Amino acid sequence: MNSKTLSQIEKKIEKIKKLLVTIQQMRPGSLTRQYRNPKDKIGSYYQISYTHKMKSRTEYVRLEFVDIIEEQISEYKRFRELVDQWVDLSIEHSKMQMDIAKKAK
Repeated sequence: MNSKTLSQIEKKIEKIKKLLVTIQQMRPGSLTRQYRNPKDKIGSYYQISYTHKMKSRTEYVRLEFVDIIEEQISEYKRFRELVDQWVDLSIEHSKMQMDIAKKAK
């Protein structure tokens, strides 16, 4: 645990920040194909289900928007992964800083 490791973590965080800027439109949730008659698989339609601000929602999605919604969901998942990595690295960085300060005393 030294300053070299701290600088490596800082570089990784900077890389994550640059990747976050590249994220396009996003939305949470999962897209599923449903059937009005599931037994015979007749009358298919798509719906997106998600939770936002502690409220669960389900919306119908027209067939022409399915690809767009799938892309937005993918971007949201990418966003969450990057943020989680950033938080993990920040926690590690903070612990290292405290250890270095404790050893310096």
